Amino acid sequence: MSVPTAGGAVRYIVNDVAAAISFYAEFLQFQTVMHPSPGFAIISRDNLRLLLTKAGPGGGGQPMPDGATQAPGGWNRIHLVVDDLEKTVAELNHKKAKFRSELVHGVGGNQILLEDPSGNLIELFEYKQST
Repeated sequence: MSVPTAGGAVRYIVNDVAAAISFYAEFLQFQTVMHPSPGFAIISRDNLRLLLTKAGPGGGGQPMPDGATQAPGGWNRIHLVVDDLEKTVAELNHKKAKFRSELVHGVGGNQILLEDPSGNLIELFEYKQST
């Protein structure tokens, strides 16, 4: 798979790039685009490119000029649409996935917040069916 030279992506700071690659591949069917070093990888699913970066010197995870260090977690998240949320949640529970929320039934659809091994969030979302 070639690395796109234009377009956008989401960067997640992670504690362990290899563990993150395994999680996203096994739990969410991401493919590895490149993994040139232990501290960085690009993975993709459909049109979403996710840049996995270990915090530290030498790249997108390096400390800020004021000394602040980057860390995983927080509430920003990627949003993945699934066809059958309850089935997806059951499959992920079987694989011992960690969820930060319960299933939420919203106006436009249903969602749940899944955590990757570093605590970064993935919102799994199923649109409400038109009746």
